[in-house]
Amino acid sequence: MDAAGVIVTPFTRLVGARHPIVSAPMGRLSRPDLAAAVTNAGGVGAIGFSWDSPHHVEQLVRAMRQLTRDGPFVANFSLEWDQHERMEAALSAGARILSFFWGDPAPYVDRAKAAGALVLHTVGTPEEARRAVDLGVDVLVAQGNEAGGHVWGRLSTMVLVPLVADVAGRVPVLAAGGIADGRGLAAALMLGASGVWLGTRFLASTEAACHPDYKRRLVEAAATDTIETTLFDGGWPDAPSRVLRNRTVEAWEAAGRPGSGSRPGEGDEIGRTAEGQPIRRYSIASLLSGAQGDLDDFPVYAGQSVGLVREVRPASETVTNLIDEAVRAMAWGPQRDKPSSGRA
Repeated sequence: MDAAGVIVTPFTRLVGARHPIVSAPMGRLSRPDLAAAVTNAGGVGAIGFSWDSPHHVEQLVRAMRQLTRDGPFVANFSLEWDQHERMEAALSAGARILSFFWGDPAPYVDRAKAAGALVLHTVGTPEEARRAVDLGVDVLVAQGNEAGGHVWGRLSTMVLVPLVADVAGRVPVLAAGGIADGRGLAAALMLGASGVWLGTRFLASTEAACHPDYKRRLVEAAATDTIETTLFDGGWPDAPSRVLRNRTVEAWEAAGRPGSGSRPGEGDEIGRTAEGQPIRRYSIASLLSGAQGDLDDFPVYAGQSVGLVREVRPASETVTNLIDEAVRAMAWGPQRDKPSSGRA
């Protein structure tokens, strides 16, 4: 932390950001409006490109470059699927920070770095972290099991981050999972992280692409309302995700937790995308802004940090508040006021 109260870390120096805060990509829940708002506030926005056509990837990257005045942003890809074409599209459009998740980054790292891009990779164990460092990954994202959405990590963030930091050497580590306020940022830095990677807190942003009902549910939820499950598997089988318990989850539990093919309402049309495409029950698809449907029929992705989220607000305010709270937390001593313990 410098004299002006700005938190400078190896990660901020590496990517050219003012603040050590990254908004998680979150599939189609994070589009350029949200990601650019985070970048323009001094953090690093991210967009998930795992299911976009290469042409759409190029369009989105160009939009980000225009909205952020070429500020830093992350192009994210899930390695459950081959991502070479999408990665090439992102690189050709000017993306210079790529992140990989849910698989082996080895087939992608050399090409990305040859194009001049920095490479981030999400890990859930120190062994994964060590291998990623050996592959030449530039930043590690240590995802704890508290995280929302699709969950790779099995360990808690509090345990995982120092374990990963111990093997990372000079490679910066971002802490992901269970963090939604400045106290969490300060704690992550004390554990050896170089920044934080936040999803749930940024879903409760005015710019997030989720439906207004989704945002209201986040504000109302308690940390104990989340469940880790493979229930929502349409389009991504056998992939655990953390969601809020809703009527769909409760109906499945009441039926005895039957397997795929025998679940209540299997295959029912539960809504339509903004483009008019049908959405089936147990799909991984979220209820996005402009879509039709009842939130209780959809997965409501959220991490345990949802218990710290009190209001929907602009992403830029969240970035500013996180930094202010973290600075107060790290500066607290006998002669200073104790940091706030309210919800974010």
